[in-house]
Formats: sequence, structure tokens, C-alpha cells
Amino acid sequence: MTKRVVVTGIGLVTPVGNDTLTSWKALCEGTSGGGPISYFDASDQDTRIACEVKGFDPKLWMPNPKEVRRNDRFVHFAMAGTRQALADAELTIDERIRDDVGVIVGSGIGGLHACHDQFKTLFDRGPDRVSPFFITMFITDIAAGYIAMQTGARGPNFATVSACATGANAVGEAAEMIRRGDAVAMIAGGAESGITPMGIAAFASMHALSRRNDDPVHASRPFDAERDGFVMGEGAGILILEDEEFARARGARIYCELAGYGATADAHHITEPAPGGAGLARAMERAITKAGAKHEDVTYINAHGTATLYNDRSETAAVKSVFGDHARTLAISSTKSMIGHTLGAAGGIEAAVTALTVHHGVLTPTINLTHPDPECDLDYVPNTAREARVGLALSNSMGFGGHNAVLAFRRYTG
Repeated sequence: MTKRVVVTGIGLVTPVGNDTLTSWKALCEGTSGGGPISYFDASDQDTRIACEVKGFDPKLWMPNPKEVRRNDRFVHFAMAGTRQALADAELTIDERIRDDVGVIVGSGIGGLHACHDQFKTLFDRGPDRVSPFFITMFITDIAAGYIAMQTGARGPNFATVSACATGANAVGEAAEMIRRGDAVAMIAGGAESGITPMGIAAFASMHALSRRNDDPVHASRPFDAERDGFVMGEGAGILILEDEEFARARGARIYCELAGYGATADAHHITEPAPGGAGLARAMERAITKAGAKHEDVTYINAHGTATLYNDRSETAAVKSVFGDHARTLAISSTKSMIGHTLGAAGGIEAAVTALTVHHGVLTPTINLTHPDPECDLDYVPNTAREARVGLALSNSMGFGGHNAVLAFRRYTG
């Protein structure tokens, strides 16, 4: 008998809130996290705006000052999301279950802040001054490893790295771990902090970033004809997934069921999606099939929705190819319109938002959608949240390299 996987805890750190409740409220209100870059002097950059996490204190989640200094900012975010999610799930990882609780938390880039700082140290002060903690600050798996050390989770543990599909792959693979009996509970998601001089310069040189520097609040414009690229974001989205029987036996509150997961490759181009969004379409089909659902069961899609020209059009084409006439009845929205593109964290954050959407029956909006692209002509929940009963929802993720990951969340009925 196939095990059912449910979501019992959620932790969020986003540009619109340092915790789940604050983030969810801000997203429902259509709040933008965009603003001028404050982490460094960006005056010489073509792009000088980002969606930064504001007022975040890692010591609230990592009380040992040495541990804070020895870990990159993306790990700080991951740890904050994990602490929140475990508390939300009321899950205590004790000796009875610690061997059966695992961690899959990924990052698309890893410790970019540490990389910037330590390369500067190398060039300015010499190799003897490079930190002995640099490698463990930089490598992408360290968030998963550190979470296990801090929580005592001794089950399956690794990091996914699939660019902007990372967080979704982490959640999907964690669910598969539970389904095949390798764990009773998993800590899963993504974390990222790439707002550094190199991070901004590199994406800007690809012409991927918005240059609407004088209007950062309105710069992230998925599906809008006036979009000019994504806005860099940062943060973490962590979910607690559990075997349904285990969750019910301990009396856990259940947000929803993670019913399906599909992952595919475009095998097409290093950055451009496959024509017509064919790879994403196959991933959506797989997620729906694995959920044992029909196309018409899907009522909402949390889109990848980056506000780049090719992504938004290819995702729209993929939805049309999968759902046919039913695409016109779907509600679709982009969380990135408010928090920017959080890269490897995006799939984790958007999975969390989709789970909350199913649980609360509120569709978060796509803000800044004032001049719809004629080729993006579906219902993107423009500018204002909407109440709606959601039976089955998809969360779409796509990554450089042609990675596609789709998660299907179903309203839990027991």
C-alpha cells in the first residue's frame, strides 16, 4: 500500500516577513518586498534593486554566536525556517524517532556571501588569512548537514542542487523517501542568499534582471507586457512532511496532502525553456498522474512566474498544452511578483505558499500585472487576493539547465 504524505509544519523567511504568519499575511495583502540594495554599494551596478530579507537576526534561531559566524546567510535562513516548521508541527525529534527523520534542504548557489568575503580576503591579505571554515560555509549541502546536527535528525540527509527548481526537488524527493518507507518524517525545502556584488553582476550580465531601479516596488512584473526581468530575492521555505499514519497517530494538525511530484529535463538549452514549455508540461502531467487525479481536479497553480520574457510565455504555453480548455478556468499566480526570485529557495517557499493556499482557501495575487502580455492570457489573479476553495493545486518550478519540478498538493480529508 502506497503511503500518503502530509504537510504538518511550515517555516518561512521571505522579503516580506521573517516568519510564516507575517509572510503569509503580507502575501495575501499583495505586499512588495522590493527596494534599493542595502547590503553593499550597488551604485556601479546596472541593477541596483532587490528583494532583501529585512531585520533578520540569526541569533534568534542560532543562539551560539560562533555558529552564526561560521555559517553563511543561506544557512541562517534555513535554520530559521526549520525551527519555525518544527515548532509549527509540534514535532519533537527524540530518541524514539530520530533515526527515521531526515533532511533534504537544497540551495541553488550556496554560500555566495562567504565566497565573496573570502576571495576578497585571499586577494587583499593572502592565503594564510582565508578562514578554515570557508569550505563548510560555501558548500550547498551544509544547510542540510547543519540542520541535522542541531535537531538530531539521523535519517536520510542530502541537498538537492537544480538551480531554481532546487527547493521543489527537495520537497518532492523528501516525499518519495517517506512513500518508500525510508523515513516517517522529513525536513525539506530550500534556502538562498545570493544578493552580493557578484550575484547581482552575474545575473545582470545575462540580461536576466530588471533594471527598473527607480521603481523597485513595481519591478517584478510576471506575465505583464512591460516586464524586463526578474528581481533577485532571498530567504527560505521549509516544510515538515510526514507519513499520514504517523502524523495522525501523534495527533498532528495537517495542512494538506502532498499527493504528487513530477520531475523532468528539457534537454534543450542552458537557460531558455524548451519550446512551448514541453519539459514543464511533462512534469505537470506526471505530478497529476502520481496524485491519481484528473486534469479538471486542478483548480490553482502557483506559477514559476519569473517575469522574464521566455519563462512566462513558455509556462503559459505549457499550462495550455496540459489542460486544454480547462486552462481558462484555472487560477494562476506568481509569488515572485512580491518576493522576487529567490533562486534555490523559490521551490521551497512556493511549496509552502501553495500548501497554505490549499489550507486557507486564499489565492495570493500576482501584483504589478497592469498590462497583460497578449501571449500570457490566462487568469493570473491580478493584483488582489481571492478566496477560493482549492481541491488540488500545483506548484511549478523551472531551473537553468532545463530542470523542471512540479508538486501537487491536495486538500486533506482524512
